Amino acid sequence: MAKIKIKQIGSPIRRPESQKKILIGLGLGKMHKVVELEDTAEVRGAISKLPHMVAVVD
Repeated sequence: MAKIKIKQIGSPIRRPESQKKILIGLGLGKMHKVVELEDTAEVRGAISKLPHMVAVVD
């Protein structure tokens, strides 16, 4: 399967608890951290919930 790289670009400070949990579920938690995950519908859905906090990296 294809891989996708995700970078955290926004801080979870003063964000709702649900958004913090999505970040942790993606394996993020610190600014500018990059993780590589499988490109699935679940991951794409989590990214779409946090467009202001994560970015897809090439």
